Amino acid sequence: MKQKASTPQRSTLVKQPWLARAWSQSRGGRSLAGFTLLELVITVTVLSILTLGAVPLVKVSVQRQKEQQLRDTLREMRIAIDQFHREAVAAPLTAQQPPPGQNQQANPNQNPQALDPRVRVYISDQTIFTVDNSDRYPPNLEVMVDGVDVMPFASGLMGGRGDLRVNATDVGSAQQTAKKKHYLRSIPIDPITGKAEWEFRSCYQAVDDTSWDNVNVFDVRSKATGTALNGEKYSDW
Repeated sequence: MKQKASTPQRSTLVKQPWLARAWSQSRGGRSLAGFTLLELVITVTVLSILTLGAVPLVKVSVQRQKEQQLRDTLREMRIAIDQFHREAVAAPLTAQQPPPGQNQQANPNQNPQALDPRVRVYISDQTIFTVDNSDRYPPNLEVMVDGVDVMPFASGLMGGRGDLRVNATDVGSAQQTAKKKHYLRSIPIDPITGKAEWEFRSCYQAVDDTSWDNVNVFDVRSKATGTALNGEKYSDW
C-alpha cells in the first residue's frame, strides 16, 4: 500500500530554504510566501486605474451639487425680493411709521380683494426708501434680514369678525399694531465662492451692467467667475 508523503514542519522549512522550494514545487507550485511580485503589480495597477476613473466622477458630482445649491439660493433671494416689493407698493399713500408704543390706523378703504393674494400686509415704514428708489425695491439685503415694520390691511365691513388673523379684542376696530417682518433669515453664502457676497443690480440698470448704482436691489447674481457644467457662466444665472 502506497504511503502518503508526510508534510515537513514549518520550522524545518524556514531553516532549510532549499527544502521549502522543493516541497513547494511538489505541491503544484504553491508558494508559502503568498502573492508573487507580478500578482502585486497587477493588483496595484488595477486599483490605480479604478481610482483614477472614480476621482473625476466624484469631482463632477460635487460640482453639480454646488451648482444646484447656487440655483436654489438665487431663487430664494429673488422670491424674497419680489415679495418685499409687492408689500412695499401695496402700502397706502398715507402710511407712516407709528411712534414707539402707539398703534397705527389701518386704511379701512383699502380693498384686500383687489390686491395680489400673496400680499397680506404692507410695509408701513416708508422712510427706508430714498427719493431715487421710487419703485420701492429693498435698498439692500441687510434690510431684508433686519426686518421692516408692516401693517395688516383692514378686515373689511365686518370689522374683523370671522377673521382668524384678528384678535377678539380688536373686533370692530381698525386699530392694529405694526409688527416687524423679516424677509431673509440671513444673507446666504454663495456655494461656489464660499462667501456671503453677491452682485446686485437695481431696477434702473441694464442686464449687462457690471457695477451697482446703490439705488435698490432688483436682482442678485453670483460673483463666481467660473463656468458651469452646462457651459453657462455663473454670473449669468
